[in-house]
Amino acid sequence: MTTGAGSGDDRSDPNLSAIMSERRRLINLAYRLLGSLADAEDVVQETYARWYAMSVPEQQAIASPGAWLMTVAGRICLNLLGSARARRESYVGEWIPEPLPGPAASVDGRSGAGGIDPADRVTLDESVTMAFLVVLDSMTPAERVAFVLHDVFRYPFGEVAEIVGRTPAACRQLASSARRRIRTAQSPQGPGAGRAGRAGIVRQFKTAWEAKDIDALISLLDPDATATADGGGLAVTHLHPIVGGEQIARAYAEIARVSGDRTTFLECSVNGLPGLVARQDGSIVTVFAFEIAGDRIRHIWAVRNPEKLRPWRSS
Repeated sequence: MTTGAGSGDDRSDPNLSAIMSERRRLINLAYRLLGSLADAEDVVQETYARWYAMSVPEQQAIASPGAWLMTVAGRICLNLLGSARARRESYVGEWIPEPLPGPAASVDGRSGAGGIDPADRVTLDESVTMAFLVVLDSMTPAERVAFVLHDVFRYPFGEVAEIVGRTPAACRQLASSARRRIRTAQSPQGPGAGRAGRAGIVRQFKTAWEAKDIDALISLLDPDATATADGGGLAVTHLHPIVGGEQIARAYAEIARVSGDRTTFLECSVNGLPGLVARQDGSIVTVFAFEIAGDRIRHIWAVRNPEKLRPWRSS
């Protein structure tokens, strides 16, 4: 990344190392708030631009540069979330958060993280699973920012209030409302809840899908399961969610029939949980994330928008 200190400005920056060490933390915050690595990178770029737009005395007057950067990034994200709903109205089909490969995820023997700079990698935990991000996306901007800052990044409500522009008490209520949304949306846990159990169910789904075995697919899907796809108008896909295990099984069997031998399905890590990718002609064209309740798949998210698959195609 190019900073303001490196272009036509000979100022020495004694805080440079400390400032740049915050980059990964800023990426982690912005991705959780926006659900897009590309947007998160833009936010971090803008945050650093604002830092280097200040004079050296102004920078030196800031007691905690790291806290200043997080505050600025949080406010930028809050503003972007406020305008996101209007932008979504022109989005073609369903919008799904951008899926992330794990640093050690193997896709056909290659690193799923490809050439992503380590400073730009998002720490994978329960707060970045696709199911979690989808619930975050249903929140108001203020709820989302208050919850992520307090519950994920452990910011006290006094500091959250400075970013959100509300009182600490109001931020406490926002975070509490967000927690209720998450509890309502959480899947019941069961024997398949562990990583090995989830991986086994995804593997069975892959096998049944490749065999176009509708009955086997139905047995792996919750009767009320939902499959949502995001092509963004740039890739062919279902514009509306498919609801019902049997309906999904038949639709996915048809996808396998149409794609034929041109498509291979590979197991991988998607946002820290077992998932699948579809590859055609050596290129990843779809990333599948799963939510599993008990021993059955409750939700499938299929991301086909090529703009959201950039981290998967890095080499």
